[in-house]
Parts: sequence; structure tokens; C-alpha cells
Amino acid sequence: MLRSTALFLALLLPLPALAEGFTHLAGLMERGFAVGAEARLLGDGATPGERLGEIEPRRQLSPASVSKAYLSAAALSEWGPQHRFSTRLVTTGSLDEAGVLQGDLILDGSGDPGLVAEDLWKLVQGLRQRGVTAIAGGLEVSQWRFGPVECVTTDRCQARQRSANAYSAGLSSAGVNHGSWCLSIRPGRVGQTAQAASCDTAEPLVPLDNRIDTVAAGGGTEFSVERAGEVGSERLILRGRIAADVAPRQVHRASADPAWQTARTLGALLAQAGIPFEGAPGVTQTPPPAEARELASVTGRSLHELLLGVMHYSNNYMADVLTLGLAEGSQDLPAAGAALAAFAEGLPNHGPLTLDSGSGLTTTNRTSAAGVNVLLEHMYRQPALFPSFVAGLQSPATGVMRFIRRGGDTFQHHVMLKTGTLNQPFAVRAVGGYFRTASGRWGVFTVLVNGSGSTPYLSWPEVLDPLSRDLEAMIQSR
Repeated sequence: MLRSTALFLALLLPLPALAEGFTHLAGLMERGFAVGAEARLLGDGATPGERLGEIEPRRQLSPASVSKAYLSAAALSEWGPQHRFSTRLVTTGSLDEAGVLQGDLILDGSGDPGLVAEDLWKLVQGLRQRGVTAIAGGLEVSQWRFGPVECVTTDRCQARQRSANAYSAGLSSAGVNHGSWCLSIRPGRVGQTAQAASCDTAEPLVPLDNRIDTVAAGGGTEFSVERAGEVGSERLILRGRIAADVAPRQVHRASADPAWQTARTLGALLAQAGIPFEGAPGVTQTPPPAEARELASVTGRSLHELLLGVMHYSNNYMADVLTLGLAEGSQDLPAAGAALAAFAEGLPNHGPLTLDSGSGLTTTNRTSAAGVNVLLEHMYRQPALFPSFVAGLQSPATGVMRFIRRGGDTFQHHVMLKTGTLNQPFAVRAVGGYFRTASGRWGVFTVLVNGSGSTPYLSWPEVLDPLSRDLEAMIQSR
């Protein structure tokens, strides 16, 4: 009876009254958005910190790319910030006196999410330093650790046929350049077609249908690039115009299959180095034979550096490749995401959550504002890991994402945050991170805002402006 009476009285209160400390942010609830929020000071380890504001902090909502905070915490906890992935070229063949490799050359994909074409070129140079002049065998890329990974999001499924972006790239333990083709587009002569070249190889590795016209200086630049076709029939479709006085622009488009992209890129670099091989490059899911010996290797960037890409640029490919690697090469992204969820659920007082990916590209991810704050506090109390973890967050004043530069001086300079954005099938604007009060105390905050099919489009200023006012009041009062 008492519980029913309390609920009845709560329903009589205006929404801002139910939003302790988040009086400005509460306006989003009046517009039909689901909101979960919590801001609190960090305690001394034994005593919980003071809660400064909350709106249904245990409500399960989509965190979008704030999911990457879970991935970063789990990766740092498992591997440490100085972990590096090594990608190898191996063979079971022998090298004769003329430098001809009598056998196949195999790239052993390590699951390095930061592998780029420059690394493949270093591998080719390693072959040359070993005296390899030709390969009397084939070239294979082995993605035995994981790949091809079944697509579980609309964007990634569509990207197998067609893509106009880079964030929807497929996943593989042997992918390169984040699973995307790169073109450099520059103006040609006025009245003629623009120049389009591969960023990585002497010639583009997929056919170009280039109808970007070069117009006079100051004439305006507007063009589109779309990748169409499956593996073996990929092409890049270029349309629009570019002004003669415009600097070259790079565009990235998800390939049809990242491992096949690696095979073709490595094959082209071998040809550029004058190292021929037999047949066409291939891809396998079979591990290299146990007796295979290493001919060349390249060590990637540290996990600390990789996570800057994951967090600062919210790179979905990198996040989900790391997620699959943490799950010991699982071929199933939701199963790998469940391993991340198990890590978080092991934190005291976190509560339930669902992670079907580490990127947040899966719209089924669910957590609570209170749960994210438990994770943030846990990482704050890991002195060996916290510097690398917090480095992945951005300051509104200096972060690479310019849309976060909102609010006043206090919000700009006292807050570090990670954002998450989804527009389909419903709007998600999520943000979580740390703040320092006027007296120097640390605090954590998380805000999850979810729309529905009936709510309007939600811009970031509609979330960040009221949030900044609420947080500034909390920061200045302590």
C-alpha cells in the first residue's frame, strides 16, 4: 500500500521534480524521449560518493558507441596498454640459391585492428631483406582466428553488396585499412574528369566509374563515392564535381570483404616490389601449418594507441575486431559481446546489461547510466590502466569531435567524455565520462537518451546544451 501511494504521488510531480540535479535535461522527457542519467562524486573506496543528480539511473537503454568504454576497459584489463599484435608472413617452402621461394607464402592474420597498407609494405621489404626474389607458389591470406564474420547489423549486411561509408566494414582477423578501400581524389584540368588514385597501390585494385567533373576555381565541390558489387565484381562509382583550386581529398569506403582486400593489396605490393607469385591471391580459414617458418613480421601499434582510434574516432571496425579477439577468436560477434558483458557484470553493483558488440553498432546493446558509472569508477581505481583509459576520452574544449564543443568554460575544461550516436531505427544520444569539481574532486556521469519511432530527430545540441548547464551547476557547487 505504501509503495502504491508513493508511486501515485510521484506521478503527480512534474518531470523536472523527478530529475534531481538534471532539471534542464529533464525537458527531453517531456518531448517523449526515454532518459537515464546519473552524476555522482567518487568516494574514498570504502564510502560511496555523493550522488549529485539522477533520472531513472537503472533504466536499461541503448548506449550506442558508449559501448566502446566497456570494450576499452576489458581490453586493457586482459592485455595491458603495451600489448601489440604481430602479423607474419610464413611458409613451409624453402628458399633456393636464386632467392626463389619454393612453396606458398601465407599471411598469418593476427587480429590487429590497426593493420594498414604501410605494414604490408614493411612485410614485403622484410621478404626482400631475406633475399626473396620470386615465389614459385601461391599467395594466401589466413583469417583462421576469425573471419568471415556473419553480419548482424543492417549496415554491415548491406555493405557486402554496396556501401557509401567506411563505418560498416566487415570483420576479419586479417583485415587491412579498417576494411575499407581508400581513394585520393584531386582536380584535373577544368572541363575534364577529376583524378582518382589509390592511396595504397600504384593502380586502383577495383575498377573506377569516375564521373567527377573538374570545374573552375571557386565553382563549388560536391561529389559522392559509392562501392558496389561483391568480391570479384567490386567497383567504385564516383559522381559530382570538384573545383580546380581544391586540395586532394581522401575518401574511404567499406570493401566487400576485408580479408580479400588484404590479399589483393598484398599481391599488388609484391608486384610493385618485383616479387612475382603464381596465380591470384587467395583467402583461407585454415591456420598455417605448424611447421611453417617465419620469413617476415611486423609489430603493430600498442593497445594504448589503438584505443585512441577506437575511442576518439569511434572506429567500429577496430572496436569489434578487438571484441572478437578478446573472445579468443569467436566467429560470432554477439557471443564475443556477451564476453564483454560478463566482464562488466562481474563488477560490484553494475547490474544487468546486454552487449551484442563492442562497437555499439548493434542496436540491441543495453545498459544503464548507473552501470556505466560503475565501470568508469572501476577504471579510475586501476592506477596501471587508468591513464590509458581516460586518454581515450575527449575534452569538449580540445576533442577531435567538434560537435562536443558546447557549454561554458566549466563544461569545456572540467569534463572528459565519450559519446554515442545512432539514428536508426531510433535516435540515441549517449554520453559518459569524468568531471572535476571546483574543489578538485573527481566525479562520474552518464546520460542515455533514446527515442522511438514516434519521437522526432534529436540533434546533439539538444542534449549537450542542457547537460552542460546541469553539469556546470554540479561542478561549481562542490
